[in-house]
Amino acid sequence: MSRPVELFVDPACPYAWMTSRWLHHATEVRDVSPTFSVMSLAVLNEGRELEPGYRASIDQAWGAARVAIAITQQQGPEAFSRWYTAWGEHYHVGGNKDDRRAAAVHALEVAELPAELIDAYENVPGDALDTALRASHQRAVDMVGTDVGTPVISFGEGTAYFGPVISPAPRGEDAGRLLDGMQALASVPGFYEVKRSRTGGVDLS
Repeated sequence: MSRPVELFVDPACPYAWMTSRWLHHATEVRDVSPTFSVMSLAVLNEGRELEPGYRASIDQAWGAARVAIAITQQQGPEAFSRWYTAWGEHYHVGGNKDDRRAAAVHALEVAELPAELIDAYENVPGDALDTALRASHQRAVDMVGTDVGTPVISFGEGTAYFGPVISPAPRGEDAGRLLDGMQALASVPGFYEVKRSRTGGVDLS
């Protein structure tokens, strides 16, 4: 029986992107059914004092997350997965980061999704999409708490966790073993954290 795995991502987060690629690689060697959902760094960091450059980046994160929610609502989670792959290849791997709205439009075209979904991009506090985005974010927070970021992984039962934060994304049996290990950790209610200092940048290879 295929194992369900849910990964909460913010489209703007490079580490969430790398984790999502690992999960895709793991499906090639393990019988798993991944679902991608949205956890918003913009919502998470509302009201927090941040370094000015990071604050500017976070304040630009609303649009792609709103588009992701609109795609999931109107086209389903598989469509979001296609769009997210196209977005990441263009935005993260391709380095096309100067215009996030243009990157979202490009990803809609590549994923063969309705162009009018870009209408969701503009941040309108309190509208239906904002409410849905916050609800999706809160679902992740309810699993792991507020002192984490993206990604968040859940196996549908047991404990959900922040992470794994990985770079580059493992492939083949390495991807499968990591998935097995994460699921094993999720089965231990008293387990909270494994961490080491990150070295270097994000390896998108």
